[in-house]
Amino acid sequence: MAVTKIKPVKSTLSKALDYIQNPDKTDGKMLVSSFGCAYETADIEFEYTLSQALQKGNNLAFHLIQSFEPGEVDYETAHKIGQQLADAVTKGQHEYVLTTHIDKGHVHNHIIFCAVNFVDHHKYNSNKRSYYGIRNMSDKLCRENGLSVVVPGKGSKGKSYAEYQAEKTGTSWKGKLKIAVDALIPQVSSFEELLQRLQAAGYEIKPGKYVSCRAPGQERFTRLKTLGADYTEEAIRERISGKRARAGKAPRADRGGVSLLIDIENSIKAAQSKGYEQWAKIHNLKQAAKTMNFLTEHKIEQYADLTARIAEIQTESEQAADALKNVEKRLTDMAVFIKNISTYQKTKPVYDAYRKAKNKEKYRAAHERDIILHEAAARAMKAAGVTKFPNLAALQSEYEALQAQKEALYADYGKLKKQVREYDVIKQNIDSILRQDREPERGKETERG
Repeated sequence: MAVTKIKPVKSTLSKALDYIQNPDKTDGKMLVSSFGCAYETADIEFEYTLSQALQKGNNLAFHLIQSFEPGEVDYETAHKIGQQLADAVTKGQHEYVLTTHIDKGHVHNHIIFCAVNFVDHHKYNSNKRSYYGIRNMSDKLCRENGLSVVVPGKGSKGKSYAEYQAEKTGTSWKGKLKIAVDALIPQVSSFEELLQRLQAAGYEIKPGKYVSCRAPGQERFTRLKTLGADYTEEAIRERISGKRARAGKAPRADRGGVSLLIDIENSIKAAQSKGYEQWAKIHNLKQAAKTMNFLTEHKIEQYADLTARIAEIQTESEQAADALKNVEKRLTDMAVFIKNISTYQKTKPVYDAYRKAKNKEKYRAAHERDIILHEAAARAMKAAGVTKFPNLAALQSEYEALQAQKEALYADYGKLKKQVREYDVIKQNIDSILRQDREPERGKETERG
């Protein structure tokens, strides 16, 4: 579980940056990184970007803190999650410094990002909506990394995570372990890797006939099999390999040559069917008719046709997402590149004069900011392997073209995501009708046997 909060930095920017970079808190600055600037000169680079702001404001930067549940995450994973969160919040347009503090009982990240972006020099708008976006992104990243997440809802306000989880599951340690296992299963390729990832997150693993886990602060080990039928070693191995779905009873894909529409029609016509009655309570006849119309319109006759089409759309959606990520990465790289070239060119006259000055120490003291900015831009260009500086206007035109490409890809990706959701709903409807309708038949077969 990660808790987030954000506050503006209105003064003493350098002190705030110095605090989060404290070597005693960051493993000798091993857990310090930055984007769009060098962390050593971040205050000066922030101020230079702020000086170009289209709208003046009181905020110099924003300080985002992300705190993790004790014992849930290792330092490197916490830092990686912090970087992903910072990238999502700043969208590759704001300089930031990220540090991970490990000097207290809980690992936590500090992210300080410039209040003005370096692309079009607009201010960051911090409000309730943007904060909820930050919190949701932090929760998403926690789930992807096998960490627990507090789900907001009735009765959860004002309660600690332990209290909330105990109410929700009856046993807080078991509840957290289930969450961790469920989140890790899609990420690992073997049961052994899952145990390694749990161990990296702070769990103590006790091997044996029944594998047990113990979280930091937990008195006794918890056997995985006590979490439920889906958490035995055999069940987890099957879930990892894709042979088993958690608490799910998908309909058989091998329904022979019988039309899917006929299957559904027969289920709907069977008014006495308990399965259909149960499904109808949740949905209604309109939803059933919508499902039938969808199948007819899209010429889907077999269940296999449906699953194949879903797989096809999901693949297209994933490809569109990858293309979008590639363009976004290029835009981020270009934005930093343009920023550094622009800074280099604007400060070059001062730096040239500094090199020619007879009293370099005196000249540097008088023009320290511009000289530091020039040297920082030059280092960044050298690190990027730039030997010949391209035309700035041409770069900006290329950036604008990439922005247009990104918007087109985003629109395509949005349409595909909508299609995936539509097909998922249709499949859920069909699964509900066919699965529930077969259950009485299975009961009869058991009686006959």
